This record gives sequence, C-alpha cells and structure tokens, in this order.
Amino acid sequence: MTLMRQVHYKVRSNIFKLLDFFYPLFKRFMPLQTYHYAACGGTNTAMSLLLYFLSYNYLFKREIADLGFIAFEPHIAALFVAFAFTFPVGFYLSMYVIFKGSYLKRRVQLFRYLLVIIGCMIINYIFLKIFVESLGWYPTPSQMITTGFVIIFNYFSQRFFSFRSEKKAAAEQGFES
Repeated sequence: MTLMRQVHYKVRSNIFKLLDFFYPLFKRFMPLQTYHYAACGGTNTAMSLLLYFLSYNYLFKREIADLGFIAFEPHIAALFVAFAFTFPVGFYLSMYVIFKGSYLKRRVQLFRYLLVIIGCMIINYIFLKIFVESLGWYPTPSQMITTGFVIIFNYFSQRFFSFRSEKKAAAEQGFES
C-alpha cells in the first residue's frame, strides 16, 4: 500500500472516529448522513470564513488586488483565496465521508462537484456585489449571510447531483430521491 493511501485511510478513520464520538448527541435530530454533512460542511465553512476574513483584512489589507492584467475588489479576491483552500478539502470530505455511497466514477464526481461549486461561487459573487457594493455592508458579515444561501444550494446539489447514490442506498440512509 502506498504512503498516500495509508495517509488517506488514517485521516478518514480519524474523521469518522471524531464524528462518531459526537453523533449520539444529534442522533434523534438527524440521520447519520445529514449529521456528517453538517459537521464536515460546518467545519469547511468555518475554515472558509476564517480564510476570507484573514485574506480580506491582512493579505489584501482591504485594498484592490491588482494582478497586472486584472484587478479584484478585496472582498472578491478574498473569496477566491478561501475557495482555493476549501475546494479540495470539501471535495475530499464529500467524497470519502459524507456521500460515500455514490455509484458515479471519481472524475464524474469531481466534475459535478466543480460545477456545483462554480454555482456556489456565482451565488457568492452576486450576493457580495449586492451587499458590499450596492448596500454598503461590511464584507465579512456579508459573506456570513451569503454563506447561508450557498449552504442550502450546495447541500441539495451535492446530494442529488454530484454524489448521487442509488435509490435503495439513499432510502437506507434516510433519504428518498
């Protein structure tokens, strides 16, 4: 077994141990897959918000990010920085922890995941433009509000499109397709 595969199995095993430790607290409120989505998605979202805040305030120092051939408002540049980190983490968690019963090939899952995330980025971009530039709201709270809309879109898109599973498996996990 390769070193990368060993690392993958160890990381995945530790994630499940941590999730399973806390699941009894939530068992009566939600099925296991929903709990996994909430826990993993919540962690990835918190990381995204932290990266957004740090990028906006300290990396870009609230100034326009000029790349020479294109310039970004700092709140949009921070969105891209957060995306660069949370995209691979989110895909890994979705594929190996949350929606592990999918019958789709990995490359199909990755492509569909990318399409959904592009949709999320478009929603994020539009809401940030409205909240920050049109309404004059502060960027970090605007990103937090936008995240609520994105989470709803993301969950249903990932569940029923990117990591679709067979109806029998979905029913066993507490979901009807």
